[in-house]
Amino acid sequence: MDNSNKSRPKSRFVKFFLGTLTAIALIFALLPQYLQKGLIYFMPDIDDYKIFPNRTINAGKPIKWPLSEKYNNITLPSEQIDSLEKYKTVSFLVIQNDSILFEKYWDGHSDTTRSNSFSMAKSIVALLVGAALDDGYIHSLDEKVKTHLPWLKGPYRDSLTIRHLLTMSSGSSWDESYNSPFSVTTQAYYGNDLMATIQQIEFNEPPGKIFNYRSGDTQIIERLLNKVTGMTISEYASQKLWQPLGAEKPALWSLDRTNGIEKAYCCFNSTTRDFARLGSLILHQGVFNGRKLISENYIREMATPADYLVNQKGETVDYYGLFWWIIRFKGEVIPYARGILGQYIFVLPKHNAVVVRLGHQRSKSYLNHHPTDVYAWLNTAYTILNHQ
Repeated sequence: MDNSNKSRPKSRFVKFFLGTLTAIALIFALLPQYLQKGLIYFMPDIDDYKIFPNRTINAGKPIKWPLSEKYNNITLPSEQIDSLEKYKTVSFLVIQNDSILFEKYWDGHSDTTRSNSFSMAKSIVALLVGAALDDGYIHSLDEKVKTHLPWLKGPYRDSLTIRHLLTMSSGSSWDESYNSPFSVTTQAYYGNDLMATIQQIEFNEPPGKIFNYRSGDTQIIERLLNKVTGMTISEYASQKLWQPLGAEKPALWSLDRTNGIEKAYCCFNSTTRDFARLGSLILHQGVFNGRKLISENYIREMATPADYLVNQKGETVDYYGLFWWIIRFKGEVIPYARGILGQYIFVLPKHNAVVVRLGHQRSKSYLNHHPTDVYAWLNTAYTILNHQ
């Protein structure tokens, strides 16, 4: 019996399948490197430091957080536990009076697990600007950026100051799009040449007028700090923050390539307890463990809204300072750092407390320019702090 006719459809399918795979492989090979990496890993996550090269932020002698006498002596209401689990929280930490009052971990995380900061890194960069002011590397926030970075482009490049970058009012052409695989933000995250990426930026609008959140502003600050200090931003962070803050574990700052540039607008990887040290520094006006690290005046300005600006809707910017967000909650003015997947450091002055929440998700809805899960975390923190 002749089976040759029956085998032809199968043979054609195999050829079609192999041809399709070859075409896909060819198209993939022709894509820019950052798109290839984006397609492989698809969505950012909190352990992405494992897929990037990193630079170590060295710690010095560790200063362990003491445990409060009331450490973990509260059982949270079920609705608050539900909120924590709904957004895939991996850690929730409350420090009061410089002691750990409450901490809980999920999903295999612990007090030694590193997590990506995402845009909380911007708030760390703001602290390093304060250190550079104190050290005399820069003389004023109103110093012109072009003095240090002559390669800036656009008709308003000569007007741009450090303050404009810190307040997200640079007027640059940066496209802060997280959903487009072709945006400069995607290129910066998955690409391997950050310098070339930020050199595409043009300053086409008058700076110092309109708040428009742009990660590129932070990356330009990184270039400036590198230029004026002669150090990588990781080296400077180790010297000015991580060692004097008594961090218990070295942090990692993800790079664009091996021995390359730190992704300063994101990608500072550390533990929950060590992130809390940054909040404590704000809480105590630049002092940690009795040592002045950043000037009090700078800390105060950093946590004060740049309310001389308006946003794109013409609303007063009463919610953002110098790379730090500010929220008013139950009569308290709370500066906080935040990242796109629900990374938060809250500073609660009236309670002498710092709260850190890390996780995989945050709310997609906003209230008064803050993701609505922020209110859930603050309510949870208040429940813990008021349980005496």
